[in-house]
Amino acid sequence: MNIFITGGNGQVGFELQRQFAPWGTILAPTRQALDLTNAQAVDDYLAQHQPGLILNAAAYTAVDKAESEPEQAKRLNAELPAQLAAYAAKHGIALVHYSTDYVYPGSGETPWQEDSPTGPLSIYGQTKLEGDEAVTQSGAHHLIFRTSWVYAARGNNFMKTMLRLGHKRETLNIVNDQIGAPTPARLIAQITALAFTPHASRLTPGHSPLTPYLSSGVYHLATQGETSWHGLASEIFKQAAQRQVELAITPENTQGIATAQYPTPAKRPLNSRLALSKLEGALGITLPTWQSQLALTLQEHLEHY
Repeated sequence: MNIFITGGNGQVGFELQRQFAPWGTILAPTRQALDLTNAQAVDDYLAQHQPGLILNAAAYTAVDKAESEPEQAKRLNAELPAQLAAYAAKHGIALVHYSTDYVYPGSGETPWQEDSPTGPLSIYGQTKLEGDEAVTQSGAHHLIFRTSWVYAARGNNFMKTMLRLGHKRETLNIVNDQIGAPTPARLIAQITALAFTPHASRLTPGHSPLTPYLSSGVYHLATQGETSWHGLASEIFKQAAQRQVELAITPENTQGIATAQYPTPAKRPLNSRLALSKLEGALGITLPTWQSQLALTLQEHLEHY
C-alpha cells in the first residue's frame, strides 16, 4: 500500500515518515521531484502512484511573507488540500490534513473548541481555513488536526532559534502576550498514527489498516498547559542549562515585551489556547504537558543535531 506524504521533508512530514514506515511504502517526494504548486503535476502523481492513504503535511507557513504572496499561500494552503480531498473522496481513501490555531480570531482567554467561530487575522490563517473547509466539504473520510506552535529537533523553529541566539546574546526581548501550547512534530505524528491503531475494544473485522478509527472531523492536537513565547524561551534556557549546555544567556535575562512592541506584517492571535478534550476522549488518552515534550525534543536535538 502506498502512503503519500506531502511536505515529507518538513518537520511534521519527516516524523510522519518515521511513524508510518511499517504500514506501507512511503511516498514523500521532494520539491524537485513533485512541484505541489503545479496542480497538473499533482494529478499526474496521484494517477501514477494511486496512494491508499494521504497525509497532507505540506503548507505555506511563512506567515508574514503570505501577506505579500497571497496566491502562493492559497495554492498550498487551500487549493492543494481541496485537490487531495477530491482524489480521496473519489477513490474511497482517507486523508489526514494538518491545520492551525491561526484560523481562530485570537481573542479572550478561553481555549478554542473545534466548533468555535473562526476568524483568521492573516492571509496565512485565512488560506488555512479555506483548506479546512474544502476538506470538510469533500465527502472524503478525513481527519483535520489543528495544532499550535510546532517545533522539532530538526529543521528551523523557535527552539533552535533560541538556542542559537542564546549562544551569542546575553539578553533577549521576547513577546509575552501571545499564549499557546508548543507542540513537537514528533507528538503530532505519534497521535496521527494512534488514530489508525485500534484499541482492543474497538477491533472491527475486515477494517483496513489505513482507515482511521476516528470519525471524520476537526480535532485539536497540542500539548497540555499554556505559555507565552517568553515563557517558552525561558524554559528552553532553563532546560538547556540543566543539561550543561553553555549559553551566554540565562532565563532571568529574557525580557518580556508586548506584541505591539514587535510589529510584523501579519497579525498574530494573542489567544492560541486549544481545548483538547475531543481528541483525548476519542482516543482514550491524556496528551502530555508542553514542558515534558520540550525536554524530549531538546534532548533529541542535543544528541543528534
